[in-house]
Amino acid sequence: MDEVLTDPAPGARVAPDVKELKFRRLAAELRQQLRAGVWPVGGQLPTEKELALSSGTSVSTVRRAVDELVAEGLIVRRQGSGTFVLPPDAPGTRRALVGVMVPDTAFYYPRVLQGIEEGLSAAGARLLLTCSGYDQEREARELQSMLDAGADGLLLVPTLTGPEPAARHLARLAELPVPAVLVERRGTSLNDTNEWVCTHHEAGAYDAVRHLAALGHRTIGLVLRAPSPTAPPVTEGFRQAVSELGCASTEFQATRQEWSPAAADRGLAVLREAGATAAVCFGDRQAALLEGAARRAGLTIPDDLALVAYDDEIADLADIPLTAVAPPKHLLGRTAAETLLRRLAEPGVARHRVLLRPSITVRQSCGATRSTGGPSSTTTGEPTPRHREFTS
Repeated sequence: MDEVLTDPAPGARVAPDVKELKFRRLAAELRQQLRAGVWPVGGQLPTEKELALSSGTSVSTVRRAVDELVAEGLIVRRQGSGTFVLPPDAPGTRRALVGVMVPDTAFYYPRVLQGIEEGLSAAGARLLLTCSGYDQEREARELQSMLDAGADGLLLVPTLTGPEPAARHLARLAELPVPAVLVERRGTSLNDTNEWVCTHHEAGAYDAVRHLAALGHRTIGLVLRAPSPTAPPVTEGFRQAVSELGCASTEFQATRQEWSPAAADRGLAVLREAGATAAVCFGDRQAALLEGAARRAGLTIPDDLALVAYDDEIADLADIPLTAVAPPKHLLGRTAAETLLRRLAEPGVARHRVLLRPSITVRQSCGATRSTGGPSSTTTGEPTPRHREFTS
């Protein structure tokens, strides 16, 4: 008599070993059906919901069973299409192990990691995540640990502001024994041979200045947190925009450790001395502190000083919600994952260097209405940026 697998009623308590047994039994049943040719090579399996109904199990049980068969190289998920049967000796059916290293898992990078995970999962690849904490020595240890664990490829956000000069650090990464794609980091030297996927920060700052100039501002300040790998390209884009538009400008910067209400007061004084009526602030926290400085000085945002923040992580939480340049974090992660997977599948393919242009999320701090936010503005969700792609 055939055994029918049934899942408990909602809310019922089930021992972990019983749950484990159910999905393994289902995986064995599906494995047997694959070997018997119930679904031919190249054929599509029923959906997870259909399998759950036919087996009398839950969708979550089916998903775990299917995950196991994907890991064994028997089937493959194709995003938007379904799950398909692979030939017994199909090349590349082993699940690739991708090491991912970010400097922070709480700020900026969670959305990047979501995109990476989505891209790897769609290809059946496994993810090994580590965090460097913006420490080059720790980064080196974590990098070696991922290599020792058998990582087939790496997605890295290296720390370029440590004791080792950025150019030397990037040169070492270019010589790693497995393919690596840098995320949100790139070299400026023609000697740099790394493959990378980055936000086009120059374009983001450029568009922020254009946005403020379109609102009538003719003297615009740049307020920075430095040093940071993002500060130089933001500065370059800002300077190019004010030059092309014929705007007057002024700049103020302080280190991450120095940024405080007192630093914001100094920054505001620099802006007022130059007669600036608007400022681009890297990043959100610096813009929020500048809001506080303006309030203490008796100024109003945006009437006396219009602000555009850079990062759009916490910009909407400021006392006066901040208009912000929004890097396409989720798309960035997904594109990086797909770039690395392409390298693993086709080692001889030309190296890709991708720049994704951010958009501007218009809120109250710049004085624009959403309908007059300019050509680069967006108001909902993650922006769909324009991008440039280079190969070498």
